[in-house]
Amino acid sequence: MKLNSAFALAVLFTLCSGFLHAQNGVKQAGNVTATTINDQEIDITTQNAFVKLAVYSPNIVRVRMDKQKLADDFSYAVIGKPVKTKVTVTQNNDEINLVTDSLKVNIRKNPYQVTFSTLNGEVINADEPGLTTSWVNESVTTYKHMQDNEHFIGLGEKTGPLDRKGNAYTHWNSDTYAYTTNQDPIYSTIPFYIGVHHNVNYGIFFDNTWQSDFNFGASNNRFSSFGAKGGEMNYYFIYHTHIADIIKSYTSLTGLMKLPPLWSLGYQQNRYSYYPQTEVFRIAQTLREKRIPADGITLDIHYMDKYKVFTWDADRFPDPAGMTKKLGDMGFKVTLIVDPGIKVEKGYGTYERGVKDDIFAKYPDGTYYTGQVWPGWCHFPDFTDPKGRAFWGNELKKYAAEGISGIWNDMNEFSTWGQKVPDNILFSYEGKGAAHPQVHNVYGLEMIRASYEGYKAARENKRPFILTRSGYAGLQRYAAIWTGDNRAENDHMLLGVRLMNSLGLSGVPFAGMDVGGFTGGASPSLYARWMQIGAFNPYFRNHSGINSKASEPWAYGEEVMEITRNYINLRYRLLPYIYSSFYEATQTGSPIMRSLAIDYTHDENIYSGQYDNQYMFGKAFLVFPFDGVTNFGKLYFPAGKWYDLYTGAVQQGNQKTGIDLYTSKLPVYVKESSIIPMQSQIQNTTETPADTLYLHVYKGDVNNKFVYYEDDGASFDYEKGGYYKRTITYNPAKKTIILSSVDGSAKSKFSNIKLMLHGFGEAGLSVKVNNKAMQAVNDFQALMVPISRFDPTGLSNPVEGEKIKSLVFKNSSSQLSIAY
Repeated sequence: MKLNSAFALAVLFTLCSGFLHAQNGVKQAGNVTATTINDQEIDITTQNAFVKLAVYSPNIVRVRMDKQKLADDFSYAVIGKPVKTKVTVTQNNDEINLVTDSLKVNIRKNPYQVTFSTLNGEVINADEPGLTTSWVNESVTTYKHMQDNEHFIGLGEKTGPLDRKGNAYTHWNSDTYAYTTNQDPIYSTIPFYIGVHHNVNYGIFFDNTWQSDFNFGASNNRFSSFGAKGGEMNYYFIYHTHIADIIKSYTSLTGLMKLPPLWSLGYQQNRYSYYPQTEVFRIAQTLREKRIPADGITLDIHYMDKYKVFTWDADRFPDPAGMTKKLGDMGFKVTLIVDPGIKVEKGYGTYERGVKDDIFAKYPDGTYYTGQVWPGWCHFPDFTDPKGRAFWGNELKKYAAEGISGIWNDMNEFSTWGQKVPDNILFSYEGKGAAHPQVHNVYGLEMIRASYEGYKAARENKRPFILTRSGYAGLQRYAAIWTGDNRAENDHMLLGVRLMNSLGLSGVPFAGMDVGGFTGGASPSLYARWMQIGAFNPYFRNHSGINSKASEPWAYGEEVMEITRNYINLRYRLLPYIYSSFYEATQTGSPIMRSLAIDYTHDENIYSGQYDNQYMFGKAFLVFPFDGVTNFGKLYFPAGKWYDLYTGAVQQGNQKTGIDLYTSKLPVYVKESSIIPMQSQIQNTTETPADTLYLHVYKGDVNNKFVYYEDDGASFDYEKGGYYKRTITYNPAKKTIILSSVDGSAKSKFSNIKLMLHGFGEAGLSVKVNNKAMQAVNDFQALMVPISRFDPTGLSNPVEGEKIKSLVFKNSSSQLSIAY
């Protein structure tokens, strides 16, 4: 017995020693030892950490933790400040309770553990008991209890399905040429996700610029987690009953986009690369001759002298200013690519000025870091230094003087050959000092900040258009983003849809993809489908690689060109709707491409892989993106009533159905009660449309309102009241459509309004406009431009079965009340 007892004790000692040894590698927060309550903040000391909980609004609570005293607060992403909030804090020996008018926060003391709940005690999100927050060396991770049937959406530019449950992701901005459809990471970092479960939803923004990792139940069935290789545990918890409000609160922290120039919402024709100058003119002239609307042409790296940024190849482009002037007369704006790498070459002005101003990133011994990219060996500006950003802005003045309208920021992950920038490169980090691992994920953000601020200053009262490949949370303040070097493949086209939907969920409304595919060559049917979908993207950019087939609309034959032109035409007719939707994005962060999770959050069908590519374009159009080869598709219609865009046929919601698919037609439906302003056909945004605004209203059973917005589309005069805005309200119960009186000092470009009533099929519909009786007449002018003559279904517009009534009246600036 003694031997056995001794053996048992030895085994127990060995096990405990092993357990304790294992614990030495993990440091947990431990028990709470002290608390200090300061109005909206609670400072907490634990056995192994310092914690600060701060209420930013009734719906936002920030949690900061570190193993040592918290450093001075700083963020490149967050520009929002806490608002005065009524907060009640109570505590006892076991817990601290914080309550706002929207949520409760419970902090257990032994050990430290946080739970967020609704006011009626329903758990929204909670630390996983026993794990909570811990450190392994300098890496810090917070573990959250994973609810039954919890969905995880957002996280920015991440491949994979809409619902990220069961997957893990890394944030480390990477140059991923021809990436696969499940590759991770790719180009940008937005560490913000939304959780959905049991009829509640919340957002978590982890503001840490080091390499970060998110786990939503990959290789475990216990927790979701987020953490980083260094820095603080620093996250914002957001709770609202609607996802749209979560996005609004997130963008109240990280900032809203500015109104883009109107031309950037038109069709953009790109190629890697268009050169020489005569080739650029040929592309522009062909677009005009073939009546394919377009507003932009983009020049890739071959415009430069030996790839040196801020130079021109004098043989290929002998007269840049003359070229932009001639293209401008044709209604085209020019966007130029710029890369951060500045070639080390004596006599090269940009390099010499960079050395003189001492703006390059350095090794610890004070020498400049040198990495190899397109021009050869290069130095890289330190965009985390105000003088580095100022230098970049001064260099951009050259392009502004030459009439360039847009700046495309590429390679800003930042990318070098070998893809292994040393960790010991030092940056200013706004004077605080930081090494590459902390700076890497924000390098692209600060480059586009420099581009936006510099180009805005260089072009006086003209809105800059900035495009980026890389960025961090808050990038929407400065730039549109596109999803990088994709492939001309069906699954890549559909992945691009999900990437843009995810970016929209993550506070970035202005996004696009290389329509047609960057690498490889699309089939005619794939190209046609991709261009149709592109017409319903926020940023509509066609782009193909240097060793790929030419990808202009006429490169695929007459049939594809006609199909493509029809959808580009529709895009231009929809510009009043699109521009008004962008205005809303500048006010609320609301995306243009809207995942169905925003409006149908707790409908389980939308998370299915069969239907998770579906999306709303604005709040009116339900788009069903299918590949270019499938002949039959499965559709899911969420709750409500839906009108076929082409025929007006009504489809009831909460139903799954199948349809035959045709290359000539993208399945698109319109939500009941939708309000859609449109204009006459134009070829570019410098053209003035006809003086009639077409206002389409679809009969429905739910109230709706739409904020219609106009301004000059080019300047910042709207910030001084130079805009035209009115709210249009549809109330089916009262049988009224009301256009509010006009707000703003600008005059509308439309002197007449043609009201197009869809589904109001009563014979002899009598309408009163401000109590003046008018007769709505039959009108078969459908919403869609004509279906291709190659359409095998035989459908063409006008469609007799679509019952449309219309009437025309003057566009008064006072309230217009329509009763029917």
